[in-house]
Amino acid sequence: MSSTTLIAARRTLPALSHGQRGRRVWRGGRQSSEFTWAVAFVIPYVAVFAAFVAYPVVYGLWMGHKPSLYAELFSDPIYVSTVVNTVIYLGVGVNLKMFGALLLSGFFMRRSWWTKGLLLVYVLPWAVPALPAFLSIHWMLNGQWGLLNNTLWDLFHIDGPGWLETSRWLALGSVIASHIWKWMPFWTVILLAGRMAIPQEVYDAAAIDGATGLQRFFYVTFPLLANLYLICTLLSTVFTLGDFNSVFFVSGGGPALSTHVLATLGIRDAFQIARPDLGVATVMSALPLMIPLIILLMRKLSRTEIQL
Repeated sequence: MSSTTLIAARRTLPALSHGQRGRRVWRGGRQSSEFTWAVAFVIPYVAVFAAFVAYPVVYGLWMGHKPSLYAELFSDPIYVSTVVNTVIYLGVGVNLKMFGALLLSGFFMRRSWWTKGLLLVYVLPWAVPALPAFLSIHWMLNGQWGLLNNTLWDLFHIDGPGWLETSRWLALGSVIASHIWKWMPFWTVILLAGRMAIPQEVYDAAAIDGATGLQRFFYVTFPLLANLYLICTLLSTVFTLGDFNSVFFVSGGGPALSTHVLATLGIRDAFQIARPDLGVATVMSALPLMIPLIILLMRKLSRTEIQL
């Protein structure tokens, strides 16, 4: 009885090993098939990244690597005024935009129904496409037959100035105001979300301790929003440094090329005067400001992630 059992067991062993071998072959084939599909799925994305991101960046760096381009650029008085415009555009535009967003986020924390309706209207400039919005502002500020000057004349008999035609500072101020009008609602919503994340118990404890509304803002709200406010300010600075639409469609760089920023001057050099190498050099001259901002932003984000 035992010998018969051993013989039967030995006869079944090769069949089991053959089945296991078959399963291994099938699993190996499935793994190789999954790897093939994964490679086939990734290759189009790698090709698109190489063709439309890596190649333009490398080619642009190669076009703007000559030192003679920067010598020519720095000797151009238009470029010098453009750098000044860019610094003013960033310093005034970003800070006014973020400070106004911080204050208005507190206003929209009210729970009344009309505040919610007003918030909906307030967000509309950000929701409107940039091109028609800035073109409308351009025609509205026309010195001869624009809506603003016509309204001043009809209501107060005041002959309005040429907002975009006569004065560099009026035109630059109009561009900054247009940029703030367009983008402040976006940052207001971000800071409003940050305010809503603060627990109400913190405010209740501060009120029990006798803190006034202004004291609650300085000792509760702002310390808890400081990290978010700094990150939003850095992001806004990076975005504004590369902003092209506001200047190009509102003032067009005028009057007499006096309101260009680096983003619009680079396009002008590359296409209008057919000097793509000079245009690339103009844009690349912003890297000494852009790179520290990005490094600071990444460090701040990494520290925030660690703290969370």
